[in-house]
Amino acid sequence: MGNFKFIKTSIKDLYIIQPEIFNDNRGYFIESYNKEDFYKAGLTMNFIQDNESKSTEGVLRGLHFQTQNTQGKLVRVIVGEVYDVAVDLRKESPTFGKYEGIILSQDNKKQLYIPEGFAHGFLVLSKIAIIAYKCTNYYAPKYDSGIIWNDEDININWPIDNINKLILSEKDKNQKKLKDIEIPFEYK
Repeated sequence: MGNFKFIKTSIKDLYIIQPEIFNDNRGYFIESYNKEDFYKAGLTMNFIQDNESKSTEGVLRGLHFQTQNTQGKLVRVIVGEVYDVAVDLRKESPTFGKYEGIILSQDNKKQLYIPEGFAHGFLVLSKIAIIAYKCTNYYAPKYDSGIIWNDEDININWPIDNINKLILSEKDKNQKKLKDIEIPFEYK
């Protein structure tokens, strides 16, 4: 199917996407998104916003989601390496509260498609990381929410060598636990 390999994860609707990499003596070329190929794979989302962030080593962003105006995200790393995580927040899902984590890097060119109804976060493993992500809905600050990164019920195995070097925003330091938030997402 086109220039992509669509890899199902252990969580329904969450995909690792491996684009074909065309290398030669000039460098490389990839298609990071092709609507037709994604539709053929059953990923019929409509992206309406592109975002990019730059972070330094030890930055942990997340776990974020919007309670309304929910966003699906196609996440990739342009520079550096991150440990990227998606947590299933869909009520009645057999994998509710479970997570999938994957290394995304400038070298492996893998992408993670995170559907609506998931929390998302990442830990920067390289000196810097530039992350690009396409979103299925606009950012709506009034619906911004999250879960604390180290919630023991989710038990994410973050690849952290020294927890004292972890860099978190004040917002992310003070997020609630999964059991203490109202979950607005239904499982389909």
